[in-house]
Amino acid sequence: QVQLVESGGGLVQPGRSLRLSCTVSGSIISLWAMGWYRQAPGKQRELVGTIFIDDDTDYVDSVKGRFTISRDNAKKTVYLQMNSLKPEDTAVYYCNRRNNYWSWGQGTQVTVSS
Repeated sequence: QVQLVESGGGLVQPGRSLRLSCTVSGSIISLWAMGWYRQAPGKQRELVGTIFIDDDTDYVDSVKGRFTISRDNAKKTVYLQMNSLKPEDTAVYYCNRRNNYWSWGQGTQVTVSS
């Protein structure tokens, strides 16, 4: 059974950076397009960005130029580097496959506030 464990969240001031990690057990992540998602209070979960099998990436417009997804297949870990954070980036962040989701992990809380 695949398990997803997200980490690296926290409370940061606007303009600062965070790097989130997502460790996957029970599968080989190089086989899949992987996504980072987020869910803000009272809102639906949304896709933030994707890293494809060829390591190409794509992002929602609101984070383009600020967020970067990467992966370390040997460590079975997907990363989300978040720079120039804004209060509207506050959410619980999750990773999962881009399609045919595994069971969701617990997520990691990111709060951007002064």
